[in-house]
Amino acid sequence: MVTVSLTGASKEDAATVFGVLRTAFPTDRPAEDALQERPGEQHAVWTAEFKPTEERIPTGPTPLEGSVAATLQGGYVAVDRLCEALGGSFAVQEQGSASGDQEKEVDLRLGTKR
Repeated sequence: MVTVSLTGASKEDAATVFGVLRTAFPTDRPAEDALQERPGEQHAVWTAEFKPTEERIPTGPTPLEGSVAATLQGGYVAVDRLCEALGGSFAVQEQGSASGDQEKEVDLRLGTKR
């Protein structure tokens, strides 16, 4: 499993990113699960877990209203598969990473592909 946390994103952009990942891989959230905002909340963190598989449904370029900061945390191969899927839909810039024995964490900036 890979935990994906999105920050600096509108509810709509977070739903778009999770929608792309949900199309490509199984997730812990049902398809009809809508993102919820709390009144007065200014800095939401949207989180979901995905189980990357070898086989996935490829997705094409998908527009975003703004840029989205994404943190992916999980096993090496699983994180790489999610990064690859995100790269098929968005412009992806790696902002940093940290590696451990069994897991890695990658910080990305997602935007609309030009």
